[in-house]
Amino acid sequence: MGKILEFAANNPLLAAGTIAMALAVLFYELRQKAGSIASLSATQAVRLINQGAHVVDIREPAQFDSGHIVDAINIPADELADAIDKKLKKAKSIIIVCDSGMRSGKAVAALRKSGHETAFNLHGGLTAWQTENLPVITSS
Repeated sequence: MGKILEFAANNPLLAAGTIAMALAVLFYELRQKAGSIASLSATQAVRLINQGAHVVDIREPAQFDSGHIVDAINIPADELADAIDKKLKKAKSIIIVCDSGMRSGKAVAALRKSGHETAFNLHGGLTAWQTENLPVITSS
């Protein structure tokens, strides 16, 4: 222990850099862990849908019409906060979907902040859903 303190005293920039890197890694890991709590894989989403969860697609209507999850409703991301309570009054769970899972992750964070603790993000979005060969329908 004495050698570590001596090294830190003789090399304060190296010691400070090491501590800063350790804190950055810790912060990153905790942030990843917190974000994954609200994310579901495609398989987990199917289970939740079978238990009565509602799927909300936050992409633009044209993207939604080109392909979406069966029984999903389309609420564009900019209208989500206002429309979620009106359209899904008695929803047990809500799965938010976008193309890649990035926008839906932010939407889920905002929904959870406003009290919707049963909102989840489809990790990887519709792309992950299609990769798992799960059904997608078009509105034509």
